[in-house]
Amino acid sequence: MNNKSSARQKIKYRIRKKISGEPTKPRLSVFRSNSFIYAQLIDDTTGTTLAAASSKEKDILAQKSPNIEKSKMVGASIARKASELGITTVVFDRGGYIYHGRVKAVAEGAREGGLKF
Repeated sequence: MNNKSSARQKIKYRIRKKISGEPTKPRLSVFRSNSFIYAQLIDDTTGTTLAAASSKEKDILAQKSPNIEKSKMVGASIARKASELGITTVVFDRGGYIYHGRVKAVAEGAREGGLKF
C-alpha cells in the first residue's frame, strides 16, 4: 500500500471505531473511485447491505453532467431507496475521505431526499 491509501485506511478504521449501523439507523457508507461513486446502507449488527446506489446506475450514467451532480443524484437515489424501506435516519460514514466535493454532494443529495443524519 502506498502512503495515501494507508493513511485513508487508518482514518477509515478510526471512524469505524466510533460509528456503527443498526437496523433502525443504518450506516450510509460512501466509496469514491476516480470515475464513480457508490453509497450503501449497511446494518452492522447482521453485516448486511440494505440498499445500494452508484453512479453506474443506468438513469444516472445516462446524464451528461459533472461528477458532483452525479454524486448528488446518487445521494437522492439512496434516500429514495431508504424511504421505500421505511428508513428516515442514518449514520454517515465518509469512508476516510475528506467531507468535500463528491462525498459532500452525496450527503447533500441524501439530505434533500429526506434522510436525516
